[in-house]
Amino acid sequence: MDTQFIAEMEQVILAERDEIIKKFISESEDFRRIMNGMDSKDFGDIAADDVATKKMEAINRHDSNRLKQIDGALSRIHSNRYGRCLHCGARIPEDRLRAIPYAVYCIECKNADEKAKRMARA
Repeated sequence: MDTQFIAEMEQVILAERDEIIKKFISESEDFRRIMNGMDSKDFGDIAADDVATKKMEAINRHDSNRLKQIDGALSRIHSNRYGRCLHCGARIPEDRLRAIPYAVYCIECKNADEKAKRMARA
């Protein structure tokens, strides 16, 4: 894989990582404000705050998983394994990596993985 492309993807990945970290910091401050302001609220306010808190927790779980994927991509870049499918070893197309810079499977293996997951749920 072209070293210029890998360097470009590393910059994209690092920018995404920074964005997630900034979001965590911002949401942490929002969460603290919600918790500090819960003293003298009625049940409607408490319920609304609870919904907002649960929503932030769900978003944080999603972003936390994405952060793990990003860190994995950075590790693969530094060990010269970036852009290779973890299942079959084939090259992951650049278009796929541009769309999902932390992709670990080629399209064929990802489709097979998704199909297996759907079958397991059925």
